[in-house]
Amino acid sequence: MSNAPPIDLSAIPESQRAAVLALLQENGALKDANRRLEHLVAELNHVVHGKRSEKLSEDDRQLAFEDLETAVAEVETRKEQAAPSTTTPRRRRQRNLGHLPADLPRIERVIEPASLECPCGCGRMHRIGEDRTERLDIVPAQLRVLVDIRPKYACGICSDGVIQAVAAPRLIEGGLPTEGAIAHVLVSKFADHLPFYRQSQTLARSGIQIDRSTLADWAGTAAFHLGPVVDRLTEHLKSSGKLFMDETTAPVLDPGRGRTKTGYLWALARDDRGWGGDDPPGVVFTYRPSRAGAHAEQILQGFDGILQLDGYTGYDRLTRPSRKGGAPITVAHCWAHARRKLKEVFDRDGSEIAAEGLRRIAELYRIEVEIRGMGPGQRLSARQARSAPLVAEFGDWLQAQRLRISVKSRLGEKLTYIHRQWGGLQTFLHDGRVEMDSNAVENLIRPIALTRKNALFAGHDEGGRTWARIASLIATAKINGVEPFAYLKATLEAIAAGHPASRIDELLPWSFTTSS
Repeated sequence: MSNAPPIDLSAIPESQRAAVLALLQENGALKDANRRLEHLVAELNHVVHGKRSEKLSEDDRQLAFEDLETAVAEVETRKEQAAPSTTTPRRRRQRNLGHLPADLPRIERVIEPASLECPCGCGRMHRIGEDRTERLDIVPAQLRVLVDIRPKYACGICSDGVIQAVAAPRLIEGGLPTEGAIAHVLVSKFADHLPFYRQSQTLARSGIQIDRSTLADWAGTAAFHLGPVVDRLTEHLKSSGKLFMDETTAPVLDPGRGRTKTGYLWALARDDRGWGGDDPPGVVFTYRPSRAGAHAEQILQGFDGILQLDGYTGYDRLTRPSRKGGAPITVAHCWAHARRKLKEVFDRDGSEIAAEGLRRIAELYRIEVEIRGMGPGQRLSARQARSAPLVAEFGDWLQAQRLRISVKSRLGEKLTYIHRQWGGLQTFLHDGRVEMDSNAVENLIRPIALTRKNALFAGHDEGGRTWARIASLIATAKINGVEPFAYLKATLEAIAAGHPASRIDELLPWSFTTSS
């Protein structure tokens, strides 16, 4: 740590204070990035040289490497963005230039200067040469090389210089991939459930030798640049009056112990299509190392609406006056979970009581089918007239059965579960925007389970965070009918071209059109 005394800004001329303050903040960001990078490198070394690393299978090590290297790439990209380009050299990107197969199709683009007229007025300039750069481009089921040709022009009369078009913007300066190639890698892993090392094997069959660590580098860089889009998506969702929330396991490799630990992806979703709401549907996944309710509280800071969820007790803290980050939340519990509890007993024991409970719940769902798509006012009126009496009868029936059934029996436990959620199970009767269940968010987290099944686990906590970030954009694109590859490709191209932060809403998945 430096022993230099703190800078007294009052001693600096007022016209220069802003520049000095910006430099101090920039240095602080670089120090934080360096500390995180050192931590990641230490963990990477532990995976390679740790005493228990020999217990990991080859697949285990590959997954650990790719997620750690993705995290390193993101940190280094952050350092590049924070550091002045004149004082900090850019890191050397992993490249395969000169090794692209000659039989791949070349799509040549000639990028001409805006004007060929000599600036001194001598007339039209003459072509004297060109620069050629090759980058790997990937489109679904097709590999090709995108060749940019930038002719050079000079005046045939005077010697006032040479002109040439500016190179096309790139997300990875000096790197091999186009933004389309990066988008393909992201979609392949986080939508099609192919880890990087398997993608590397697939590319090798086409003669493209790209190590999985290079693919991880691309993904880490993209994750950094897409971070503000996901943050804005989160803000947009939390400005809503009603959201869904659920969580699912995300096994993460724990290199120090040679096995996995259980992390969680928390899903925060909006889907107002059931009552014709104007806001587009969307979902944001947030990785956390555990299922502690404090994580839900932190994720929901700033949200004060109605939250639709299952009966997990970790959410209870959200309804208390002591809740951090906002007023106590109104909870709407899930009838599908109540039904599921009774169905478990019925399937195992054929219980007549469970069958009666299922029949009563089915009556409520028949009403919901009829009013789906109506406005919240119409839905509320129908529920008050038709559903409320059925719910009241169900409540009386529930209490009567609880007096007959031992609380220690399987059926007694299920009835007690429903009893504990009884207040939240009635929320849908008082607000036409509320659904009867949280199936909307459960449907959105199903692809997470597929990625988990095929990849087995994330290689690191940082990999869980990248997984959450990219999965948020892919899932939101899908639910809005947007093709994820086209969306990510266009978004990465826009970011590379310097899309202004003031117009970040244009980069949200539901804003995407093929013409945009």
